[in-house]
Amino acid sequence: MVSALEEAQAVAEQHVPVLLKEAVTALRPHPDGTYIDATIGLGGHAGALLAAAGPEAHLLGLDADPQALAGARGTLEPYGDAVLLVEANFRYLSEVAEQLEFAQVDGILLDLGVSTLQLQGLGRGFSFLRDEELDMRFSPTQRLTAADMVNTCPERALADLIFRYGEEPHARRIARRIVASRPIRTTGQLADIVAAATGRRGKTHPATRTFQALRIAVNDELAALRDVLPQALSLLAPGGRLAVISFHSLEDRIVKEFHATESRDCICPPTTPLCVCGHVSRLRVITRRPLRPSPEEIIRNPRSRSAKLRVAEKL
Repeated sequence: MVSALEEAQAVAEQHVPVLLKEAVTALRPHPDGTYIDATIGLGGHAGALLAAAGPEAHLLGLDADPQALAGARGTLEPYGDAVLLVEANFRYLSEVAEQLEFAQVDGILLDLGVSTLQLQGLGRGFSFLRDEELDMRFSPTQRLTAADMVNTCPERALADLIFRYGEEPHARRIARRIVASRPIRTTGQLADIVAAATGRRGKTHPATRTFQALRIAVNDELAALRDVLPQALSLLAPGGRLAVISFHSLEDRIVKEFHATESRDCICPPTTPLCVCGHVSRLRVITRRPLRPSPEEIIRNPRSRSAKLRVAEKL
């Protein structure tokens, strides 16, 4: 039987990091740089960044998923003591970085996508492509699972969740069918219920948006993103860069709004005649429009098609 470590290392060998060249270039690696990959996943971006930076560079990597960290350890083993890996959600970035003396760093990367290991790993319950127990937790220490949510959430709250986080137009119909079909224990059950509620249209599986919504809710992803962005800005040295790869409009909007707020001096409402906020700009936006994967990358890695990279530099 394949162990969790062996599975993680096998998937890491097949993993294709999204917008790899663009992200590494944006962070401007240099020989004695210090960097943080706050969503290190299987270590693909981190390895490329360290390879470009040179032997004196150091990197701190965080991930809430212990299986992902196991894969990252294998990927980054050639860099030895230049790498520190910590099992932690990135919403605790400042706490971890300060404990390990990673302040005033030259670059921070956030890749907000679900990893290949989470989608393909046995027993994770993220995907409807295999029938297994509904889970969707990034960390096994979290109590709430997707099964808990679909079986206990009131119908109206469930519909609101699917609409808000999945941007699913049929959210109320789906929630009604879910409640009528309880108990729901597996990904296959849930996928079939959503398909029956909406019908199959187009190439995208009808459960895609519902699964996205549940994953975001289970892991509190959007709140964690709002938490980490100001922490990342505080940890950057002047001239340091923050690169964020997002995969859906809700994440991208949060990053875009953060850039807009932190790149201007006054954030008072337009109706305020004189500035009373005292806000001072701390960022220079590098990518007015997000960088997108090339057609060639999308052909090689279809999962990259929705990725957007936004980059900003600390003043």
